[in-house]
Amino acid sequence: MKHLLLGDEAIAQGAIDAGLSGVYAYPGTPSTEITEYIQKTSVGNRESGINGNIFCQWATNEKTAMEGALGMSYMGKRALVCMKHVGMNVCADAFMNAAITGVNGGLVVVAADDPSMHSSQNEQDSRFYAKFAMIPCLEPSNQQEAYDMMHYAFDLSESLRTPILLRVTTRMAHSRAVVETMDTPREQNPLSAPENTNHFILLPAFARKNYAELVEAQADFVQTSEESLYNTYTKGTQPQKAIVTTGIAYNYLMETLSGLQTPDSRKEAYTILKITQYPLPKALIDQMVADGAEEILVMEEGQPVVEELLCGMVPSSVAVKGRLTGDLPRMGELTPDCVAQALVGDQLPAPGCQIPEIVVGRPPALCQGCGHRDMYAALNEVAAEHEGAKIFGDIGCYTLGALSPFHAIHACVEMGASITMAKGAADAGQFPSFAVIGDSTFTHSGMTGLLDCVNSKANVVVLISDNLTTGMTGGQDSAGTGRLEAICLGLGVEPEHVRVVVPLPKHMEEIKQVLREEVAYNGTSVVIARRECIQTLKRHLKQNKK
Repeated sequence: MKHLLLGDEAIAQGAIDAGLSGVYAYPGTPSTEITEYIQKTSVGNRESGINGNIFCQWATNEKTAMEGALGMSYMGKRALVCMKHVGMNVCADAFMNAAITGVNGGLVVVAADDPSMHSSQNEQDSRFYAKFAMIPCLEPSNQQEAYDMMHYAFDLSESLRTPILLRVTTRMAHSRAVVETMDTPREQNPLSAPENTNHFILLPAFARKNYAELVEAQADFVQTSEESLYNTYTKGTQPQKAIVTTGIAYNYLMETLSGLQTPDSRKEAYTILKITQYPLPKALIDQMVADGAEEILVMEEGQPVVEELLCGMVPSSVAVKGRLTGDLPRMGELTPDCVAQALVGDQLPAPGCQIPEIVVGRPPALCQGCGHRDMYAALNEVAAEHEGAKIFGDIGCYTLGALSPFHAIHACVEMGASITMAKGAADAGQFPSFAVIGDSTFTHSGMTGLLDCVNSKANVVVLISDNLTTGMTGGQDSAGTGRLEAICLGLGVEPEHVRVVVPLPKHMEEIKQVLREEVAYNGTSVVIARRECIQTLKRHLKQNKK
C-alpha cells in the first residue's frame, strides 16, 4: 500500500505497523506530527493501551515521557518516545539510565533535530546523546527508510536489549514522499514483566554490573552497524576521493552529483560510504582506507559528529574534511549549493543568491486577537512605572513579546527558566522582577521554580499566560488546564496572591491594578491571565457549526 507521508508520519505509521503499544511525547517542532498522527488513527487511545489500542496522551514533559515509555517497555510492550532535540536535555537523566537498565519490550526514542534553528534555541545534534549513552542510533535518509527503520529499530532494541535512538532533522520530518507500507500490522507484544528485575534497580551493586554489560556489548553494536543493510559502501573509479555521508545529507550529495558533468565529478568517480546506523561501521571505514582513500569529505547534517570520530579512526596520512575544516559551513543546514562547492570548489560560482532590496523581512508576530497581546500591553505599562524593571520570558508563542511592537521581555533561555531566572535576579536585588510563562510550559518545568520562589519567599511576580492549550506547536492539550490555581496553591503561594484576570482591552485597568498590587507585595505572587488561544477558539467554533 502506498501513501504520501511526511517524514514524521512515516515514522508514526512505521511504529504502528511494528506493533506499537504506547507513544509518549511532549510537543515540539519538528517532532509534533508523529504523536498527532498516531492520535488520529483508529487505534490511538488516550485512556489506555490495552485491547489492541495504542496509548497516546501528551506527557507533561520529555522526562516523564521517557519514564512512561520505560515503564511500558518494562512490561514487555513496544514503546515510542518523541521530542525535539532540546527535549533530549530534559529527558537526559532517564535516557542515560535507560541505557544502563536496558529494556524488556522494544524502546525507540525519536529526536528531531533543527539545524539552522527554524524554531529552536540551538542546533545541538542528538547523535551525541547516543554516543554519550553508548547505544545504537539510526538516521534515515528518506521517508521510506524512516518507515522501514521503525520495524528494524524495535527488533534491534529487543534483540540487543537496549533503547535505540532514531534521529531526524527538520527537512526529513517536514518533507513528503511516497512510502510503501505493509498491509498487515504486527501484533502487539503480550504483557510480560522482566525475569531479572535487578536490571531495573540501579543500586550501585546492580548498576556496576549492568554498566559492564553495556560496555561489553559495544562490539556487538559496532558489528550490527557493519552488517546493517542501511549502511552501504560503493567503491568509485577514483577511490582516492572518498565521501562519508549520513542521513538526509546523502540526498543532497546524490542530487548534486547527478548535476555535475565533468568526468572527475560524476557519481561513479567517488567512493561513497552512506551511514544511517551508528556506532560507526569500523570495517567499512577500514575498507575505504584500504581501497586507497587519500581524502575523505564528510557530509553530515548537524554538528561534525562523524568528522570528529573519523579523525581518530583513519591514519594521519588521510585528510578528513568537512565542517571543521571549512569545506562545508560550520553552522546551519547543508544545501545542494554548498555541497557542490565542497565537491568542485572554484569550478562553481559561490553558492546562494542575493536577496533583492525590494524584499522585506517579515518577522513572526502574535496573532491578532491573541490574549498575550493584551497581557503584554498591561505589563509594559506597569513595568514602565518602575525604573529598571526586568521581565524574564519563556518558551512559547508569548516569546514573540520580545519583538515589535511590545519589546516586553529581557531574557528567554529555555523551558521553565523565566521563573527561576526572575528569582535569581530578585535574589541579587532586582526590583521589580517579573516572570512570564505559558500554561503548558509552567507544568512542563516551571512548577519547581515556583516552589523555589515560595520556599525562599522571593519577591517575584509570576504571570502565567494561560491560553488553555499548547499554542506554539498547534494547539495540543495542556497538562495544567483547569488546574493552575490548585497547583499554585499546592506549591504554597498564598491564596490572596493567586489572582486571575481576563486579558481583554475592556479589562485593561483591572489587569494593571492587579499587577500593581502584586508588585507592592513583598513575596511570591502569581497572576494568571486566562483567555483561550484565538486559533483553537476558531477551530472549536468551526467544529461546533458542523
